[in-house]
Amino acid sequence: MPTTDVAAFTAALPKVELHLHLVGSASLDTVLTLARRHPERGVPTDRDELRRFYAFRDFPHFLDVYFAVNRLVTTGADVVTLLDGAAAELATRNVRYAEIQVTPVRNLGSGISFDDLAQALADGRELAAAKHGVELGWIFDGDTALGLPGLEQTLEFAVQHRPPGTVGLGLGGAEIGVRRADYAPLFARARDAGLHCLPHAGETVGPEEVWAAVRDLGAERVGHGIGAATDPALLDVLAERGITLEVCPMSNVRTAAVPSLAEHPLPRIVAAGVPVTLATDDPGMFDTDLDTEYRVAHEVLGLSPAQLADIARAGARAAFCSPQLRAELLTGIDEVCAAHGV
Repeated sequence: MPTTDVAAFTAALPKVELHLHLVGSASLDTVLTLARRHPERGVPTDRDELRRFYAFRDFPHFLDVYFAVNRLVTTGADVVTLLDGAAAELATRNVRYAEIQVTPVRNLGSGISFDDLAQALADGRELAAAKHGVELGWIFDGDTALGLPGLEQTLEFAVQHRPPGTVGLGLGGAEIGVRRADYAPLFARARDAGLHCLPHAGETVGPEEVWAAVRDLGAERVGHGIGAATDPALLDVLAERGITLEVCPMSNVRTAAVPSLAEHPLPRIVAAGVPVTLATDDPGMFDTDLDTEYRVAHEVLGLSPAQLADIARAGARAAFCSPQLRAELLTGIDEVCAAHGV
């Protein structure tokens, strides 16, 4: 199938987005709006300067920039602005459902009370559905830089406030020198409270922390997970248990988690039978979108249109949406495949 047909095919596929951070979802225009609203926060208010601000040297530098942008989000209205912009972008990529990762303790540090955050998420979710036709869910993400106390506060927010669309508990941030196993008691409490366990693991480190996410945290999906690619036994476990990896190729290159797209391990992971969903992570910061991720998977990494369709199906099956929406997504994928001869 010619590349131009693949582009049309992937654009037509109904999709889900399961690894998308609230602040990183913001387009340049949205960040400029917030930066000009809060100029004292030090984020560039000029478009070209903001682009240069997003030239990441490595993963720690990316985290520094991410937290700087996060400090622009100081009110519930700012949160709704982010969600409106994110849903508008998702709708243009034919995304029907997205799970957005929110870090409540970081929002609290920027001046948004937990009550105000919960209300803003509820308002933003309603707006996304009514205005853009996109259903949103929430993964409340702890930050390893804030340690166990930070994740405990995150869990308390998720359990006590539980805004509509609450899905589960996550864990992001720096991985080097951090043991996922240390967070096991809090993930056990999350399961007891009816929350899904959805940690990052293996973004910038090897398979050992993906093993820990599976064995110790009870991960139902793994954010990134590309460190698993070097361990055949781990790949077998992920495939056998149907644990989906949320793979974000452009993010991994932009943060130098992998040296280049050509060296990305996605093809090895897919070949091992591990379910994979493609995602953008922080599309505003990485100058990407979900259609681009699918095209890169084909044009650079060599996945066939049929494999791209399987990735879309894996995302629908791994999403914590309603059974009705899942069925609609899977039917829609089959219809697009038939229309494009895939």
